[in-house]
Amino acid sequence: MKKNGILNGPVNARLSTLGHGHLVMITDCGMPLPDSAAVVDLALVKGVPGFAEVLHTVLADLEVEGAVIASEASGTVVEDVVRGEGLSPEFVSHEELKSLLGEARLIIRTGEATSYANVALRCGVTF
Repeated sequence: MKKNGILNGPVNARLSTLGHGHLVMITDCGMPLPDSAAVVDLALVKGVPGFAEVLHTVLADLEVEGAVIASEASGTVVEDVVRGEGLSPEFVSHEELKSLLGEARLIIRTGEATSYANVALRCGVTF
């Protein structure tokens, strides 16, 4: 049995295949997701699991060199959460952020019900 970290098998499997420059998206429950094998739906009920806890947990396992959030999230709790994790997000329109879904190697849908609680994470390298 795994001792620490992410226990969800599909999330673990996808995280282990990521390389430099790959894109991971963590989304709220309202994001229109593609019909794709890249999607792992963690949403249980509204608010569970939350955006902040999923982001925090993923960042513990993932080397990130950049983050993107919607400009509509500027000055909101979403920006605060992302910055609170030590990230300096780039801002794009919500429509531009949604267009990144097609590029993502992993999309994690949370139960978050806060507007614009979405982030795209660009994988870095540990060396």
